[in-house]
Amino acid sequence: MKKKLSYTLLTPLLAAGLLLSPLGAPQHAAAATSPVKFAATAKASAISVYVDDKKLSVSKAPYTKNGVTFVPMRELFKALNASVTWEEKAQTIIIRKDYTSITLTIGNKVALINGKSVKLDAAPEIKNNTTFVPARFVAESLGGTVKWDNAKQAVRITTEEYEYEKEFEQLQEELKNRPKYTPQQIVDMYDDSVVTITTNLGLGSGVVIGDRYVLTNYHVMQDASSATVITVNNKQIKVSGVVTYSQNNDLAIIQTDQSIGSTPVEVGYSSLNVKKGDKVVAIGSPLGLQNTVSDGLVSNIIYEGSTRYIQTSAPIDHGSSGGALFDEYGELIGITSAGYTSQADLNFAVSTVYAAMLMEDLPKVPSAKVKFLDPTLPDTLVGQSEDKIAALLKEQFGVFSTEQGEAKMSNWKVTRDSQGWLVITTDMDPVFYTYYGGQNKEGLRTWAINLATELHRMLPDEKIQFQIYYDRIFGFEPRGFDASEVKALGNDKWEVRFPILDMQFKDQLYINMKD
Repeated sequence: MKKKLSYTLLTPLLAAGLLLSPLGAPQHAAAATSPVKFAATAKASAISVYVDDKKLSVSKAPYTKNGVTFVPMRELFKALNASVTWEEKAQTIIIRKDYTSITLTIGNKVALINGKSVKLDAAPEIKNNTTFVPARFVAESLGGTVKWDNAKQAVRITTEEYEYEKEFEQLQEELKNRPKYTPQQIVDMYDDSVVTITTNLGLGSGVVIGDRYVLTNYHVMQDASSATVITVNNKQIKVSGVVTYSQNNDLAIIQTDQSIGSTPVEVGYSSLNVKKGDKVVAIGSPLGLQNTVSDGLVSNIIYEGSTRYIQTSAPIDHGSSGGALFDEYGELIGITSAGYTSQADLNFAVSTVYAAMLMEDLPKVPSAKVKFLDPTLPDTLVGQSEDKIAALLKEQFGVFSTEQGEAKMSNWKVTRDSQGWLVITTDMDPVFYTYYGGQNKEGLRTWAINLATELHRMLPDEKIQFQIYYDRIFGFEPRGFDASEVKALGNDKWEVRFPILDMQFKDQLYINMKD
């Protein structure tokens, strides 16, 4: 893999800890069943206990008995950030930390860890009105590590949290010393690792992550039934299908039917280190211009639902979806997925942390049974009722997305007129149309033509008329409209209703939009 740097190797456990809540109980019972005894020659009066490099202040001195070191219960559990309950009548100690529960009984060499019995080398005991517990057993059962410092006659306990903290500090120190690369150097390293993806529906980009694997956006592959990967050297390779995907994170990994021949890009957790103001380089195929390079800054880190996005000023366009976003250290930090054409250069990339997690499901050997995603629209609507057709259109075409936001389409109706035409109507959000309708005529035309294409595929023999209406009620009589567009409702209320778009099609397509 290309340029595998040690500082990018955040372990999956550490990375998940930065994003998610713990997923399950730690398994420490095995370590607890066979504890290593401390030196039996240690004098009880000289024994010290350190937790995370801090000396434990105890009310009664620790001591060694039959090679096992005992420590006062309450001081130890407090230092380990564990809660403790003492059941006087049953002479039982109950310890809890995160997803681990330990039950100890005075004088009993059998403990319970999450309900499972574990044999002890030494039982807890009460001495001088103080409850003592075996230090190694307790610490290791709660996920810590224990060492005996013979020179200082000390027990040294290190918790999992402290180990992670030290690892993270070391990582941050290594990050400070990373080499930086110019855009030209990044292109030299990765230009052959970014590909163009053409499908039967459109165009996108992808990042080579394996001999036959390419990472891209989910929406690039959505509803596609065939696809081709084109390398920077114009090598064309058929796509076998989608191996794994996350629709929520807009990511998919596709498999080609033969070796791509490009150097795979390392995918890790580097995007967690990204900060606003960092320099970035994007490589993709905007408008089909293969492997176009642009640079910019990280403008922001945002969340859409539970998905982390990197907002960047690096320009991208249609066809860039699925392309690569690198930081100035040459690390892949995002998959470019969306952008708005504006002076502010508002563009977005999905954090590669989700791609790293997705790759855990990637088979080492390409599968012979891989297939494309199931289509979101049915093969046919022939024989379906008008109500079912209206419901499907509302679900799949209920929103028209623009740079200014989403325009909702409501009041979907499907009827058949006396001439046998299937007439479909819907109302656009009147506020959105009032403010942004003029800016989005071409986008709305494209959206409507796409709807017509799908409807004709599903209902090839139907004559269909599709109309989008503006419908709003005013508290005054509006002027300048045709008489047919204004209706008096009474009580000083007037309804204005007129078609924004009128589209008719069967073997040919006619479309007309209001000026």
